[in-house]
Amino acid sequence: MNEKPKILIADDSEINRALLKEILGDGYDYLEAEDGAAAVELMRQRTDISLLLLDLMMPGMDGFELIRQLRESGSTLPILLVTARETLADKERGFTAGADDYMVKPVEVEELLLRVRALLRRARMISQRKLTVGTPRLDYDTLTLTQNGEEEILPQKEFFLLYKLLSYPGHIYTRQQLMDEIWGLE
Repeated sequence: MNEKPKILIADDSEINRALLKEILGDGYDYLEAEDGAAAVELMRQRTDISLLLLDLMMPGMDGFELIRQLRESGSTLPILLVTARETLADKERGFTAGADDYMVKPVEVEELLLRVRALLRRARMISQRKLTVGTPRLDYDTLTLTQNGEEEILPQKEFFLLYKLLSYPGHIYTRQQLMDEIWGLE
């Protein structure tokens, strides 16, 4: 049985937490924290959190400090900032601290749903190291391509190139970017 992804909502407003849960619906399990310190404590107790929805302006430990502590501890938990702070400086500070995405309140409902799904999908791909695009499936650990029930081991560089391109559909890379990432500086 597939477990629902667990989303931690850290916001000092009980109304905002309830609204986010209502928007996201029944497809997720929720944990709530009223400030950064409570969120840190929940994350120490639970290892099954899939996504953090985080407000920046909270008493005690604000969202910036929470992100800093998480990233310094090595956490790769996806973080979506949902905040009223809308200046470019705030966005830059949030992304620089380690946020994965940023939305300004009031949020557009459909956009929030899309961003949450995208962050969860990316996190699942990274943790599983498997990528499915249509029927073909790539397994990073075994360098295999499986299609129509047939499994083929690809040469390492070809696999890495294919995995990179399929992981970010629509993204355009320069030849130099691909060379540096896949073949390295040597």
